[in-house]
Amino acid sequence: MEYTNIAYVLAAILFILGIKRLSSPKTARSGNTIASVGMLIAIVATLVSYDLLDFQTIAIGMIIGAIIGAFFAIKVEMTQMPQMVAIFNGFGGGASALVAAAEYFNPANPSTFNSSTIAISVFVGTLTFTGSFIAFGKLQGFISGQPIVFPGQKILNGLIAMSIIFLGVYTVSMGAEADPYFYGLVALAALIGITLTIPIGGADMPVVISLLNSYSGVAAAATGFVLMNNGLIISGALVGASGLILTNIMCKGMNRSLANVIFGAVGLTQETSGESGKQIQVKSASTEEAAMILEAAEKIIVVPGYGLAVAQAQHAIREVADFLENMGKKVLYAIHPVAGRMPGHMNVLLAEANVPYEQLLDLDQVNPEFEDCDVAIVLGANDVVNPAARHDTGSPIYGMPILDVDKSKTVLVNKRTMNPGFAGIQNELFGFDNTLMVFGDAKAMLTDLHKDLKEL
Repeated sequence: MEYTNIAYVLAAILFILGIKRLSSPKTARSGNTIASVGMLIAIVATLVSYDLLDFQTIAIGMIIGAIIGAFFAIKVEMTQMPQMVAIFNGFGGGASALVAAAEYFNPANPSTFNSSTIAISVFVGTLTFTGSFIAFGKLQGFISGQPIVFPGQKILNGLIAMSIIFLGVYTVSMGAEADPYFYGLVALAALIGITLTIPIGGADMPVVISLLNSYSGVAAAATGFVLMNNGLIISGALVGASGLILTNIMCKGMNRSLANVIFGAVGLTQETSGESGKQIQVKSASTEEAAMILEAAEKIIVVPGYGLAVAQAQHAIREVADFLENMGKKVLYAIHPVAGRMPGHMNVLLAEANVPYEQLLDLDQVNPEFEDCDVAIVLGANDVVNPAARHDTGSPIYGMPILDVDKSKTVLVNKRTMNPGFAGIQNELFGFDNTLMVFGDAKAMLTDLHKDLKEL
């Protein structure tokens, strides 16, 4: 047992180092590797410390899991990465709930503390499981990305929450006679995972994913207390804490509180202010015109959004940027913390295309750069570049920090249509005098733009 705890301490150190390196795109890959090694050490230490394990069954399970994981890691498109993360969160929570439930039916330590940790683990794990799959459905498109609301929804959630507390107390206090209460706890935990997630709109998906990630860590830590396993407690606590910190960063990036994200139903189509409802007159341009504008520019900032991910245009923009740099121009990339559908979505996409990490600037770094920017190229981004966030108090994104692309001399916006973003509102930037719209699929548009630049 002493050697097991030493291994857990080593694993914890590697977890912390890995998370630290995940804070930068440049070191994220090595951080992921370091944390994976730490988890391997923790798993091996756990297996060695127990004598009565069926290692053959465990090996079969690990092989099957490795095959499934490798298959999806290879096959899943970068645009589907948020959905995969949502599923992983759900499986993590579900696994914790199953382990805790197994301990409930075969308790090694039938104490009040053990029963309490089982109830917490089952509740949080089950909530995470169902909530994550609702998030997956919204991201995948077979559940509406708009908030699903109905009269009395908050009251219903409140009643479910009180019932869960009641059932949890009885599960802990009744001991072996608590089976009906335990089943009720599981059922209501699964239900509240659904009812808490369906009213959250697409604009808040990055926050939801990071919050569910935190939940999965909390569930794992609680299960660690059920099993009295220090490695699981440490790893679960780290995931829960880092997920909560990331959630806080996402909320700050949207200038909203966590409670407002969960209960505010942003993304619901609604009439905001008179200014937001005005008809916007846009000026469209061809790729030939865009090429001529870029030829005369010296400083160019690319603003990627979800449209870039949908079109899988990360390699195309890298080719255009390389060509512009060979012409002697300065190219930067502006990364908004909530661009895309999960935290770091744009960083991952651009890293896949081998865009230099030094060119990826976050919100605070890049906003001063727009003051002397000749051309800002907006690729599928919408709400994160909407100037209404600065002044339209009736807008659901009012107060959200945005990328100041409108301060550039010229703004080239690429969109397929004039449909609004996740927040469901018009973007007044599209009607500004210094904005030109280049309609079409991002990948096709960038390919044509690259050809036109070569022909100049």
